Amino acid sequence: MTADNRMSRPDAVLGPPAVAAMLFALVWLSCVWFGSYAFNPNNATRLFAALALVEQGDARIDRYQSLTIDKAQFGEGSARHYYMDKAPGMTLMAVPAVWAADRLSGAKASDQVIDIANPRLMKFLGIRLAAVVASSVALLTACAAVLLLDLGTGITGSPAAGLFAALGYALGSIVWGWSTSLFGHAPVAALLVIATWAIWRGTSGPRAFTRWRYPVLAGLALGWAVAVEFQAALSGIAIGVWALWRTRSAVARVRGRIYGITVICAGAAIVPVVAYNMIAFGTPFMLGYQGVVGFDGMNQGLFGLTYPKPVAMWGIVFGLRRGLLWVSPVLIVGGVGLARMIRRPATRDLGWLAVAVVAIVVSVNASYFYWDGGASVGPRHSVPAIAFLGLGLAPFWASLSSDRARYAAAALLAVSIVINLIIASTDIFAAETMAVPVWTRNFLDLFLTGKLETLPNLFWGWNAWFGFAFYLDIALPLLGLIVWQTQRAERRLSE
Repeated sequence: MTADNRMSRPDAVLGPPAVAAMLFALVWLSCVWFGSYAFNPNNATRLFAALALVEQGDARIDRYQSLTIDKAQFGEGSARHYYMDKAPGMTLMAVPAVWAADRLSGAKASDQVIDIANPRLMKFLGIRLAAVVASSVALLTACAAVLLLDLGTGITGSPAAGLFAALGYALGSIVWGWSTSLFGHAPVAALLVIATWAIWRGTSGPRAFTRWRYPVLAGLALGWAVAVEFQAALSGIAIGVWALWRTRSAVARVRGRIYGITVICAGAAIVPVVAYNMIAFGTPFMLGYQGVVGFDGMNQGLFGLTYPKPVAMWGIVFGLRRGLLWVSPVLIVGGVGLARMIRRPATRDLGWLAVAVVAIVVSVNASYFYWDGGASVGPRHSVPAIAFLGLGLAPFWASLSSDRARYAAAALLAVSIVINLIIASTDIFAAETMAVPVWTRNFLDLFLTGKLETLPNLFWGWNAWFGFAFYLDIALPLLGLIVWQTQRAERRLSE
């Protein structure tokens, strides 16, 4: 296939299967290898709710409530009970892994002394957190990376461009660090990518319109994104409008079938949320956010959301304390790539969608009272925008006409990956008072002193540096194979 033919059919080239398989393995391993603090309030409240569902058959976290500041309180006196104060999607994803860990180990939370200083409780929760990440969050991020590889390859005709986008998203940004935790930001980013890919592939031609798997996948992904974080509905609306545009040429009967399947699947994905609310509150029309304890800012506007503040917007993008471009510098060129997508008729609609989702996510983040995410490295609430900035990396790479420019772009990606390797291997949480947490905490205080969080040192008793080196022994050769296979795919396409 010639370059001209590839560029005229933005869906004609698939991401190389061998590269996709190795990329999935690399991203999944990278997310699983490094740990997250189980007693972080966000992690803990979701784990406690999952334990309550598995071991008690209800959603009350009364026994654990003293260990987390993230909780909801309902009732007074003897009728007072505590619950998780989040959307239930992450807890529901955690239930199978928590159930399996309990059955395999024979240990239960009811056997533990509930004390934050109890090392046995820390290990008990840490094992379950690692199992949940491996079976849900890491899988979603790895899947999204593979689909970005395919998307980037398809819109540019270049596997190398697709790989540049996939690596920039999954390992060159704070998506990596947040994919080691039970927070909902990285899963929502992945689910929005999955939905976007399904719609893009499912509307690429008359034959694709007839394949039911694409609307099924899009509906489930969009519905579950809302189950994980309710505000994902806003980005979902943008993706839905884009889907209407992409299907405008299909006959009415086909459009009706596509819309029907998508809506039914999205609704089915929301059913577990309704079930959780019934178990927790006895009604589907109550949210944990309504009983939040200790965060008065949540009483402003709609659960803390008012309107975008310019100061917050600046801090999210450029600020030294939380700025996205300091923790994921490769995304600088992602915006350039989105502009190129919009200029090309074949990718204009996808480019505008990406811009819309980025604008929605960052605006919602800037509207939130606690926009900085508290003890956070990078603007964690804006993580879902990273995937769509990452999409712009593919056309940016494809536009580079010289080896020198490509080496410079690869160096920028390498810097981003190193920054996020340091973040993921140390701590994604940093005190709110730190002006430049990546430098002062992650690098100077933790990384240089060997205070790393790898599975071998957390659970197997290894020296932390040995655990880190073992990861590099696996990841670097795997990355080298990925690059080599990508170069072979590039040469085959150019023949």
